[in-house]
Amino acid sequence: MSEAFDAVEIISAKRDRNELSDLQIDWIVDAYTRGVVADEQISALLMAILLNGMNMREILRWTDAMINSGERMNWSSLGIPTVDKHSTGGVGDKITLPLAPLVAACGAAVPQLSGRGLGHTGGTLDKMESIPGWQASLSNEQMLKVLQDVGAVICAAGAGLAPADKKLYALRDVTGTVPAIPLIASSIMSKKIAEGTSALVLDVKTGSGAFMSDPEKAKELASVMVELGKRAGVNTRALVTAMDVPLGLTAGNALEVRESIEVLAGGGPADVVELTLILAREMLDAAKVSGKDPEVALKDGSAMDRWRKMVKAQGGDPDASLPTAKEKLVITAERSGTISSMDALKVGVSAWRLGAGRARQGETVQAGAGIEIHAKPGEKIVSGSALFTLHSDDSERFERAKQALEGAVSISEKGEVAERLPLVITKF
Repeated sequence: MSEAFDAVEIISAKRDRNELSDLQIDWIVDAYTRGVVADEQISALLMAILLNGMNMREILRWTDAMINSGERMNWSSLGIPTVDKHSTGGVGDKITLPLAPLVAACGAAVPQLSGRGLGHTGGTLDKMESIPGWQASLSNEQMLKVLQDVGAVICAAGAGLAPADKKLYALRDVTGTVPAIPLIASSIMSKKIAEGTSALVLDVKTGSGAFMSDPEKAKELASVMVELGKRAGVNTRALVTAMDVPLGLTAGNALEVRESIEVLAGGGPADVVELTLILAREMLDAAKVSGKDPEVALKDGSAMDRWRKMVKAQGGDPDASLPTAKEKLVITAERSGTISSMDALKVGVSAWRLGAGRARQGETVQAGAGIEIHAKPGEKIVSGSALFTLHSDDSERFERAKQALEGAVSISEKGEVAERLPLVITKF
């Protein structure tokens, strides 16, 4: 059959800073999904979009075209409001794990479609897969059953959901076109809108450990995504939150699961608990659910009950021992004083080099690999005491992981602490 457009003319239009028409956008996304447009052609278009941008009309249409490449899910048979949370990712960001069962314990249903880690940012599915027996892939019918029985599900997006995004995402990663706001916003929102949730809370990270290290760029991304969600009829709001310092005291898959369980048991690091509660209240408000207060649900054990049910419903054993790495290496403080700063990116890269992350899609990760953080900015430390513990199955990984941590921590003998981003910078 003859095609409505020619890929080269669309590439040339964006290269020359022209707007793409609705029909051009519809065609190129569909033709690429069908395999009519080659990878090298769409790569050129992605680079042109990164360099020259898109206006709101173009981003809306691009997002719609990606949604229309696959199926749309519907949770109306549940009879209770659905709400999801999406984080743009960071270092030690395990918030989804305690958050989904917590919000379910407070009266909303949480269909949490999650992804895998790439580079220095961890992925929720990789973390959950460190639980023995737990399965990431569920059919739509299985998802619905878990939501009916438990109220929360964390699983992989099925192949039928925004298939155009799957192809484009893999290509962006290898062509240096990841940090384009139109492409990030349409990638995230096409999946979330197709997922069929009625409300959505976005956690847009900024600081050294985030995709969007510049807070102004993070705000721009947040506002674009909120606009896309609202125009699609999803009650959407966004929080721009800090990722200049790792979240919590662990970075790595099983290590973060252990920390999440501490939070569900009523303990855990203060910053993880605080952000989990902020996002839980935001999600319940967006879903118009006024049930139990999230703080109560953490303390009375109801969030932990949901966690255990959710893990079991996907084949996992909530009582099984989590995997631990074969080798450990303790890094100590070189002098006494107050920790004045800690660079999230360097900690994330180190955890990645230990085996906690992947350099390209499809690589396996080590469940037990990662970093424990023994002191954070504002805390005092004594020379020779533990600063980090590195975990890996391969001791030969320690050298490069240590190199990544060079300059990651500053210690002030005068007790000075570098200015940090507030946990929540702004809301949209």
